[in-house]
Amino acid sequence: MTISLSHCFIHVHDQDDALAFYTGPVGLEVRTDARMDSMRWLTVGPPAQPDIEINLLAIGPPIPPADQETIAELMVKGSLATLIFNVDDCDATFERLRAAGTEVLQKPADQAYGVRDCAFRDPSGNHVRFSASLAG
Repeated sequence: MTISLSHCFIHVHDQDDALAFYTGPVGLEVRTDARMDSMRWLTVGPPAQPDIEINLLAIGPPIPPADQETIAELMVKGSLATLIFNVDDCDATFERLRAAGTEVLQKPADQAYGVRDCAFRDPSGNHVRFSASLAG
């Protein structure tokens, strides 16, 4: 059996703000930007992984209105999605995102599980981590 990841989804308050963040300081590429009946299908992905699409999903239809409010409240708290990106240089990535005004959650630190990583919040409050192997 062959299995591979093609798409993952994160909710965002404003797709244009999220797009600017993920294609700007993070360095992802636009994969798809298409208007559909009641939504915009907007995906980005890492240049080195052309088969991966991260959908920047607006809070709205087809999610029921009561659930939309709950999702928005959880997102502000940073209680929903986390994305972790592998990078060559954690410290340089940290400086680039910090200089862009991104909210810092954690400065670069060596972890017991073999990486040096740092963490930020995207414009919607989602937790985004950048990780570099300590193995060299």
